[in-house]
Amino acid sequence: MNRHLQLTEQGKLKHFLTIEGLSKQLLTEILDTAESFAGMSEHQVKKVPLLRGKTIINLFFENSTRTRTTFELAATRLSADVLNMNIATSATSKGESLLDTIRNLEAMHVDMFVVRHALSGAAHFIAQHTAPHIAVINAGDGQHAHPTQAMLDMFTIRQHKKNFAGLKVAIVGDILHSRVARSQIQALNTLGVAEVRVIAPKTLLPAQVKSMGVIDLHDMAEGLADIDVIIMLRLQKERMNSAFLPSESEYFRCFGLSEDKLKYAKPDVIVMHPGPINRGVEIASGVADGPHSVILQQVTNGVAVRMAIMSMTMSGHGSAV
Repeated sequence: MNRHLQLTEQGKLKHFLTIEGLSKQLLTEILDTAESFAGMSEHQVKKVPLLRGKTIINLFFENSTRTRTTFELAATRLSADVLNMNIATSATSKGESLLDTIRNLEAMHVDMFVVRHALSGAAHFIAQHTAPHIAVINAGDGQHAHPTQAMLDMFTIRQHKKNFAGLKVAIVGDILHSRVARSQIQALNTLGVAEVRVIAPKTLLPAQVKSMGVIDLHDMAEGLADIDVIIMLRLQKERMNSAFLPSESEYFRCFGLSEDKLKYAKPDVIVMHPGPINRGVEIASGVADGPHSVILQQVTNGVAVRMAIMSMTMSGHGSAV
């Protein structure tokens, strides 16, 4: 829905708000650009001057540690100046509207907003109302989208599986409340995987889940059979307004990933989790720390992928990137 808002007339990224509507070619370009940044963490000088002189503000209206830190690190490695806005003490908490807050920050001549917000569409709203020279990146909005997380997940999958064609991917857990799952499903289908399965109790699946281009299943043995990639999701208890589960122990027994359930998948399966993980609820420690897990690699890749997206969006605004 945001294709025209996100792209310039030349098809370059202007904002990064959602995977929806983006082409396979553009997603592949993000992955290729991230590849060029991936080895930088091992360099003695971990910086390039691509965004020197640019000012980026992290606007996190929801708590976050890992995502905000990787965005901050990515911006720093691109040589940008970074400000982390403390929402708890901002004028927004004193009654100022979101639009007035944005207008005041614009007046300070910033170049990019990285936005996380509890309301779906918040990043889209800001992108519609910011000055033309400002790029907006969605760092997670409500239950709608988390596109940079999806792209770092795709990057991690490509590192291990080389080619998306022919892959069977299972996403397990709280699909209903997960903005990450929605973006992952869009990215996997755009990149051409053979099959995307979602495995969850019926209470944690959207009513029209099949319209997302997935196969819905409610049994781990059936769902994990012959699977190449397993993505476990966190139970979004903060977004649940009623009882969706009998108990966490019952959930783990039926849908938690244990060493025994892992045997249903292919021998070279990789196990992912966008974090933070709840051990013994979504995943057993032996699996989270085991040889199939690439969870920490996802975190590492978050910096390179966010560097790629930041540099590409600034390029769409005419920066000398």
